[in-house]
Amino acid sequence: MLTCRTMWRKLAPLARSSSTVCRQNVRRAGLNSGRTPTCVPAAHMSTGPAGGGGGDNLKYAVLVAAASLGSVVYAYQTVKGDQQRYEARLAELASRSQKAASKDPATLSQSEPTAAPSPEKPSPPASDAKGATPSKSTEPPPAVASTPASSKLPSHTPYLLIGGGTASFAAARSIRARDPGAKVLIVTDEPDLPYMRPPLSKELWFSDDPSVTETLRFKQWNGKERSIYFQPPSFYISPTELDSAANGGVAVLTGKKVVQMDVRGNKIKLDDDTEISYDKCLIATGGVPRNLQVIERAGEEVMKKTTLFRKIEDFKSLDKVSRNIESITIIGGGFLGSELACALGRRSTDSNLEVIQMFPERGNMGKVLPEYLSNWTTEKVKKEGVKVLTEALVKSVTCKNDKLEIQLKDGRLVKTDHIVAAVGLEPNVELAKSAGLEVDSDFGGFRVNAELQARSNIWVAGDAACFYDIRLGRRRVEHHDHAVVSGRLAGENMTGASKPYWHQSMFWSDLGPDVGYEAIGIVDSSLPTVGVFAKATAKDTPRAATEQSGTGIRSESETEDTATSTVAPVTPAPAVQQKDDYGKGVIFYLRDKVVVGIILWNVFNRMPIARKIIKDGEEHADLNEVAKLFNIHED
Repeated sequence: MLTCRTMWRKLAPLARSSSTVCRQNVRRAGLNSGRTPTCVPAAHMSTGPAGGGGGDNLKYAVLVAAASLGSVVYAYQTVKGDQQRYEARLAELASRSQKAASKDPATLSQSEPTAAPSPEKPSPPASDAKGATPSKSTEPPPAVASTPASSKLPSHTPYLLIGGGTASFAAARSIRARDPGAKVLIVTDEPDLPYMRPPLSKELWFSDDPSVTETLRFKQWNGKERSIYFQPPSFYISPTELDSAANGGVAVLTGKKVVQMDVRGNKIKLDDDTEISYDKCLIATGGVPRNLQVIERAGEEVMKKTTLFRKIEDFKSLDKVSRNIESITIIGGGFLGSELACALGRRSTDSNLEVIQMFPERGNMGKVLPEYLSNWTTEKVKKEGVKVLTEALVKSVTCKNDKLEIQLKDGRLVKTDHIVAAVGLEPNVELAKSAGLEVDSDFGGFRVNAELQARSNIWVAGDAACFYDIRLGRRRVEHHDHAVVSGRLAGENMTGASKPYWHQSMFWSDLGPDVGYEAIGIVDSSLPTVGVFAKATAKDTPRAATEQSGTGIRSESETEDTATSTVAPVTPAPAVQQKDDYGKGVIFYLRDKVVVGIILWNVFNRMPIARKIIKDGEEHADLNEVAKLFNIHED
């Protein structure tokens, strides 16, 4: 009706003008004929007398009649159209009510037809509306259920965490602890929810469950079972629900890679061109495993038979490969290489799998352990069924007759079916260029301050962070517990804590359930060391340690409590050690006569003491007395 009134306002002046002209023509005709009519009937206005202006009168009369008829017809059509739109609107509201009351709205949106939209104002079509009439509108259709998930993502998030590893999860947990209503979005290019990496090279290999690659559940050394994932899927909320979550939450966007970072604009771009802005951002991109150049240059055939071990997919792939080949060679004598060698060595006793470990050092973990302990560890690995090749420098790798041939620089030739390259980690700093962030030239990784800040609203944690340790100086650490500690600290600082890095993270390695160690600080075999050892008992094993702590990830059982005193208890003097008897003990690493690193060899749950010794930064005249703090001589 409003449309009808509007049109009538436009046509009324024309009608009045036409009527006025008609009356004037009639008057002129009367004057010309010598008659002065006192009244002109309306019926005669449309015809007029013959001759003179009668033809013009007829034209104007027809125009007025046509305009009136058109207005009536248009008004009728408009009223009818309004009625149709009104009925369509009622149907749409009813449909929404039914969807809101349904327990499965996704199913209803695909099965219930919607009312046909009118040509003038189309209503949003359902994703599979069988009864819907296609709209003729030129406006773009609204988002529907079949639209890619990226279009439903929040365009802004208060806390954005790049990377889905341990550091990100620790940060998210810390943020939520200090800000219970916080909305946190984790973006990861992996298809999995946050999980712990240590079991990938440790306990998972010792599982007797044939479906362990699917369940990713493992038994700890103490027999208790747990999942590799930090939390089940129910712990997280959907990224599409993050904006509307009244109490906030943690959402994980999997399978998406951040390819560009705009620091000034406080936003990132994903690999599908989706842009997300943020208030505060954490970079926890971790690292990528290194490879040997001789393998990279060897060609695609060699690369297909090489595993760079890092993720869940790598564990699944290597597990499958190791069950279907005769020989496997691990290149690398560090933590990862030694753990995988021991794990596969145990398996070789049942499957006749030949396991070879080669590295350029003189002994296993030669860059970390003092030489005498490295040699002892090498013998331990051999007892696990591993063929160890020391001082092995790879010259070339070729593939012949479906076998890999590894040519060493000293002339030795090793034939094998598969290679595992465990030669270190390269920090993932791909975002540095677009973000304009500084990469440390000595240690690698994003350079940050003691509060783990790279910019005023950007933090970095985990393997990718090159941070300033207020006690030990500039460092970069690649261990699980550091990811926990740095992630937690970054999360606190993102909520305004402004805490410096002081809580020294620890790391550990197990060569099976019977031999393991925990370490803290700078442990570098090139530094001077002092070792104090004692005879081990049945309690001095990783298995016993997990039975006492109740967890297989020993760092998770730690607290931030430190030893309150460094006064050594009164204990008997250490007994004279038998040659090469390194059952349990403490190794101190010195720099300028100050302890900067400590390894607890088969000594567990004493890390707060080691942490305080490093934090105090004092010189010690007799480290044998300091070793008594760890009670290594108690039975």
